[in-house]
Amino acid sequence: MNKVTSSHLARIAIVYLRQSSAAQVENNRESTDRQYALARQAATLGWPTDGIMIIDEDLGLSGSGAVAQSGFARLTAEVALGRVGLVLGLEVSRLARNNADWYRLIDLCGLSDTLIGDAEGVYHPAVFNDRLLLGLKGTMSEAELHILRARLNGGIRNKAERGELRRGLPVGFVWGEADGEIRQHPDEAVRTAIASVFARFAETGSARRVWLWFRSEGLSFPLRLHERSELRWVAASYTAIHHVLSNPVYAGAYAYGKTRREPVLDASGARKTRMRHLPQSEWLVLIKEHHEGFIDWRTYEANQARLAANTRPGPHKVGGAVREGAALLQGLASCGHCGRRLKTLARDKQDENEFSSCLSRAIQGRDAHREISIAA
Repeated sequence: MNKVTSSHLARIAIVYLRQSSAAQVENNRESTDRQYALARQAATLGWPTDGIMIIDEDLGLSGSGAVAQSGFARLTAEVALGRVGLVLGLEVSRLARNNADWYRLIDLCGLSDTLIGDAEGVYHPAVFNDRLLLGLKGTMSEAELHILRARLNGGIRNKAERGELRRGLPVGFVWGEADGEIRQHPDEAVRTAIASVFARFAETGSARRVWLWFRSEGLSFPLRLHERSELRWVAASYTAIHHVLSNPVYAGAYAYGKTRREPVLDASGARKTRMRHLPQSEWLVLIKEHHEGFIDWRTYEANQARLAANTRPGPHKVGGAVREGAALLQGLASCGHCGRRLKTLARDKQDENEFSSCLSRAIQGRDAHREISIAA
């Protein structure tokens, strides 16, 4: 049965092109050429050349729904406006790898009397049998993506569990020749700079003080922007110092899966992903004593506890690194009335310090109690 009618031919035919990555676009030219050739199939079905629109702006973008596809959005908008008689794709997976997007397109095509075609035929989403077949194709396309991802991730994790997966190493380490072999950097200056970070932290107990020491001494710090870039010596930054102190690789451990990508919706409702740092108990792989480090694991754990204690706590919590102020009770003493931490205030011209209870009625939305002062 010929499903193409004069009503369909009176509207445009859209040829939708997509490939999942820029590497596929660059290297798999045959697939791209086959998709462009679908315009000839539309012409064979009766559409004039000027009635065929090609949407190729999603070349190099995944169809899983993890990234915004402006081309697919334009396609669905044209279909919803009733301007399209035929949507052509090389296969269903080119249109969408996500069933939510796929079924939305099927619904719109069924409501607007729009045909969907691929290399095997033409289907009408308003016809039950065709809709059933399109649904099965979409499900198989999404399942194919899931199987490919699971197979790839399984191989990566299996190699990581042996400590042999080669990934970017932090400054101070290089990969050896053997599988999974990690060595300290051959440059003694690099090793000395890294060792100085841990030595100064053992003395001061503060990442910020280590950073200030590097700055006051005018010492440069090794930096590599990415794995293949050259090592550069630059002014030390707090971020670089904190990264050295918090990275388990410096304690001789091999770690994998410290972060996880989580889907979120932005203000416009578009689906995006964000990176979340996981606690150590949720890391996928942790192999202690994997290689020679700059510190041992016990020292690393003590350093993490100290870094966590240095973080400025919230109300009713104690802790934090000793900061500016002459009094040793800075950040440690609490108000006996409300339990909040006492702050240091300068009361006179001689800059004598007093402790005063935190009056946070504007923040807490309650009346402030009588101020309590203690001479420092």
